[in-house]
Amino acid sequence: MRNSRYTLAFGVMLMLGTAGLGVAQDGGQQPSAREQLQHIHTPQSIDQKLASLTKDLELTPKQQQQVRPLLQEHHDKIQALLDRNPTASRRDLGPQIHASSDETHHEIHALLSDHQKELEKAMVQREHNGEENQRSAPPAASPQK
Repeated sequence: MRNSRYTLAFGVMLMLGTAGLGVAQDGGQQPSAREQLQHIHTPQSIDQKLASLTKDLELTPKQQQQVRPLLQEHHDKIQALLDRNPTASRRDLGPQIHASSDETHHEIHALLSDHQKELEKAMVQREHNGEENQRSAPPAASPQK
């Protein structure tokens, strides 16, 4: 169960990044998923996500080359889902979006070293606490006695 929550939290973070999506101001009508996600799912978002993951997880150049196609594939899947369902709400598409995000997370997770998996846990915890772009400094080394 804990792994499921962890995966879901990271998947949501991966999919939505730092965007806060609310109800539209036009009479309180809920915008379509396409309208809500159009500014998040752009070609630039792949570069931004890769840069963020590189920073937070200390990805090596080789890992960056491996992660970029995974992010592109995730982007393409979400875009295709939105294209097939142009008027669907985020709530309606949520399960499919989460499934795609979970799959991408598992693929990226498999590329990480043990140290990077620890960084990933910290990143997910920051996301959970609402501190998505505030990476804390690495822990200071304990003074030697």
